[in-house]
Amino acid sequence: MKFYRILPRFIEKLLNTATNTHSTNKLPEVRKLFADYLDYHKQRKTAERFSILEEIYNRNDHFDVDLLYNELKKKKLAVSRATVYNTLDLLVECGLVVRHQFGSQQSMYEKSYGFRQHDHLICNECKKVFEFCDPRVSEIQNMMGKLLHFDIQQHSLILYGNCRVEDCQRKNA
Repeated sequence: MKFYRILPRFIEKLLNTATNTHSTNKLPEVRKLFADYLDYHKQRKTAERFSILEEIYNRNDHFDVDLLYNELKKKKLAVSRATVYNTLDLLVECGLVVRHQFGSQQSMYEKSYGFRQHDHLICNECKKVFEFCDPRVSEIQNMMGKLLHFDIQQHSLILYGNCRVEDCQRKNA
């Protein structure tokens, strides 16, 4: 019997724990943090930048620049692609958004403020990103830091494989 069949409820719980970290509305708090960051760095506080921030914090997934730009356009927001790129850079710098490089794909982003550390599984076929949170990863991080006398600031764990989702977009193509 394969491991994935033995612990399906455990795996589902790990995936749900990471996903559920996105359910709390932190928009008022992140708006204030972003405004403070812009003030401190003498950057303009524009409606476009805050529209981008709101769109990101209303999402519950990973996204690339094109997806974000197209969503803003669908909502009839007058935002240039350059503004999206520049605002994402500011949001990454101030810690409100994380940039990921999953394999050879273009950069992917996700909101980060107030959300639990989590890790990622990437399907090689459909490119879907699954999140999971397993406390053993943090335990290993802490143990290795102590063992090697190293102050670990952060980590990134990305696992690649093939999902077994029946409606996998690539498998059915």
